[in-house]
Amino acid sequence: MSDHHTYKKVELVGSSRTSIEDAINNALDEASSSLKNMEWFEVTETRGHIEGNKVGHFQVTLKVGFKIANS
Repeated sequence: MSDHHTYKKVELVGSSRTSIEDAINNALDEASSSLKNMEWFEVTETRGHIEGNKVGHFQVTLKVGFKIANS
């Protein structure tokens, strides 16, 4: 095992009809099926979709960092 770690970042967009927090969790949940070793995220954009003059979907863009295996 080394004394340092190497990370990669990917960008995701999550959505939810109920909240920004659910949009983040939906993105992380979906990504976890193919990305391993996720360790952190940062929200870079928040926006929404309007339906009938109300929020239809919350949309959140995330940068997710994950550790490269064996680093």
